[in-house]
Amino acid sequence: MRRRHFLSILSGALVELPASLHAQQVVTPIIGFLSGRSPRESSSASEAFRDALRKAGYVEGQNIAIEYRWADGQPDRLPKLAADLAERGVAVIFAAGGSESARAAAAATAKIPIVFTSATDPVKTGLVSSLNRPGGNITGVSLIGASLEPKRLGILHQLVPQAGLIGVILNTQYPGAEAEEHGLREGAADLRQEIQIENASDERDLEIAFTKLVQSHAGALLVATDVFFLNRRARIIALAWQHRLPAIYGFREFALEGGLISYGASISNAYSQAGSYVARILRGDKPADLPILQPTKFELFINLKTAKALAVDVPPTLLAIADEVIE
Repeated sequence: MRRRHFLSILSGALVELPASLHAQQVVTPIIGFLSGRSPRESSSASEAFRDALRKAGYVEGQNIAIEYRWADGQPDRLPKLAADLAERGVAVIFAAGGSESARAAAAATAKIPIVFTSATDPVKTGLVSSLNRPGGNITGVSLIGASLEPKRLGILHQLVPQAGLIGVILNTQYPGAEAEEHGLREGAADLRQEIQIENASDERDLEIAFTKLVQSHAGALLVATDVFFLNRRARIIALAWQHRLPAIYGFREFALEGGLISYGASISNAYSQAGSYVARILRGDKPADLPILQPTKFELFINLKTAKALAVDVPPTLLAIADEVIE
């Protein structure tokens, strides 16, 4: 009986062994999520990324895992966070919340696939060799933020035509700052609009920039596209309100939270595009073969409540083309 019982157990174990080995071989891929922003203020964009993954068949907590690393608006933390993800051996890194994230990820690994979202030109900043054939282990979505600054200046000029001087706040430490300034000066020349550009690379600079523009009697304000400003939008909106400056911004979050007007590529749409690329890479596509995507949606948001408070009469032509009017 004992021998027969032993053989029965052994036979059962041998039958179950292949299934056990198969179960051990099923490894859940891990996506590294690296962002220069914070989780709360970028929640809608992050959800767009996860939604794109779900549509492609990848559900967090089921057949994929996501490791989040947030710099909370402190770009100097990104290199260490990127290195941590690389050491974890994630399957792919999604670098978001500013071009600094993409550069930090690229410096951390030349092997792990990287998908980025960035407002700067990825070719000019050296992230990729070309838009059509990125090469290496990096691809992503370019929000072309710098090239939209002349358009934003034109919208602001149309909104506040009486402004003799339009102030500009720009972060000179931002990789796309030179292109932004060049575009703004060309746009100003075309409009015959005087502008005054002030640098703001930290919180103290912001206060000083506003003070200088008020002293120069600026009649309106353009805040350049930069995640540094996006992360500090509450303070910037408050300063614009305090100094009664009609302002245009590059991100819809500003208008939704009390800013006058915003125009730019949809961040949520860009995150969705990036999510689709991450899914393709998980299925075996190589970043080098995936061309850099361009924005497919641009948004104009107007906050009429703020316009009325600032006594700004929004032209019907702008209201007609607005994606959303907040009343």
